[in-house]
Amino acid sequence: MTRPDPTAHLAAVLAAHRDIDQPGATFRAVDAALAATIGHKLFTILIHHPGLKQSERFYSNLPDAYPVGGRKPVTDSPWMQRVIFGGEPYIGRTREDIKEVFFDYELIWSLGCESVLNMPVRWRGQTIGTLNLLHQAGWYSEDDIATTRLFAHLALPAMALISRS
Repeated sequence: MTRPDPTAHLAAVLAAHRDIDQPGATFRAVDAALAATIGHKLFTILIHHPGLKQSERFYSNLPDAYPVGGRKPVTDSPWMQRVIFGGEPYIGRTREDIKEVFFDYELIWSLGCESVLNMPVRWRGQTIGTLNLLHQAGWYSEDDIATTRLFAHLALPAMALISRS
């Protein structure tokens, strides 16, 4: 599947960096950019708290289903080893991939989401958080990784504000 050129959306995220409403302005711009270029039904941003062994949701485009402030434990699961500790993106293409990785798979399915792209945001060799895009089955592929990683790094300054506080 051919995706739209992200250039105009990159400029919008960079413009959001100038807004005083941080991290919200940047997170909303990244959400809009990824919706337009990669696509998603559900989009969340989680910040990793290594000392607490938790990840906390700081942004959600569907706050009724996935409210800001929700926390998930960081475990030794293969997904955590890959994404949080290894810094590698994860693509799940099917309902079964969702079920295998996420305890809340029934809620995810109820939102019409059967595929996922989790993109770690890294700084100095550490994962500070993840961008999480979910959509219909088979939506994401390796071709989406470079663009998603680019927007993930544009989210980094806003995410760093949170991780330092």
